[in-house]
Amino acid sequence: MQLDHVTLVTPDLEGTCRFFRDIVGLDDGPRPPFRVDGHWLYANGRAVIHLVDATVPAHLPAQLPGASSALVAPRIDHVAFRLASGAEWHALVERLAAHRVPYQVAEVPASAEVQLFVALAPGVVVEFVTSMPAGAAV
Repeated sequence: MQLDHVTLVTPDLEGTCRFFRDIVGLDDGPRPPFRVDGHWLYANGRAVIHLVDATVPAHLPAQLPGASSALVAPRIDHVAFRLASGAEWHALVERLAAHRVPYQVAEVPASAEVQLFVALAPGVVVEFVTSMPAGAAV
């Protein structure tokens, strides 16, 4: 298993993209047609930063100076690990089932990749991703 990518949710999608492209030196590249706007930024041919437009308001504690009750909160949304093989994927699914850990599976649009999401706590999500034919994920 290897670290696959980090997803950043931001209300300044284009500014964040410019920072990672123009300052950090990543390349803005292809991204599947998800239902929310975003960018995938590449290093050495791999998409390592996924930017997602912050469209869902987040609630900040009232005690924060200047905090509104419905601000869009930029955040690191999740960390993702790439599994190299179907066998590694199926072993993970078996371990999740054995430990009764709930998860969600999704297919990446217009690709042969599948994602598995585990919510560890509110706001803490771990994704596992691999290449696999549609329908073979579970």
